[in-house]
Amino acid sequence: MKPLEKKHRNDLILIAVLLAAAGIAFGIIQLGKKSGGYAVVVQDGKEVATYPLNVDTSVTINSPTGFNTLVIKDGKADVTDADCPDKLCVNQHSISYDGETIVCLPNKLVVKIVSEALTSSRRRSYENKTQVHSIAGDLRCDRHGAFLY
Repeated sequence: MKPLEKKHRNDLILIAVLLAAAGIAFGIIQLGKKSGGYAVVVQDGKEVATYPLNVDTSVTINSPTGFNTLVIKDGKADVTDADCPDKLCVNQHSISYDGETIVCLPNKLVVKIVSEALTSSRRRSYENKTQVHSIAGDLRCDRHGAFLY
């Protein structure tokens, strides 16, 4: 066997092993996903509402910096409209699995999927861990999405 052929064969084996490892990792992640039961709305670091995913609803969430429209339909939560300049929250896919989030930094909004409703003591702990300014450091945005330092 020529050295070049051996090198080529080893490259193919390495590629096959890496693809198999990636496929296994992807499968484990997909099997480990847990369906969520509630959409928790956090506005400016404080929980303002919790909506069950099994009830179709549409709600507009107003803030001093603007608004976001949250639609829950077919067990999925989605931000369908917002007045933020970049519309990144609107362009994110709908969410339904535990731990998934939709974030709108200009309007300081986080929509997070949880598997169960939070008790009052767990809610206080959750609020302390999910403040928007802790995610973005101490950056603040004006109404048009520009960062204020």
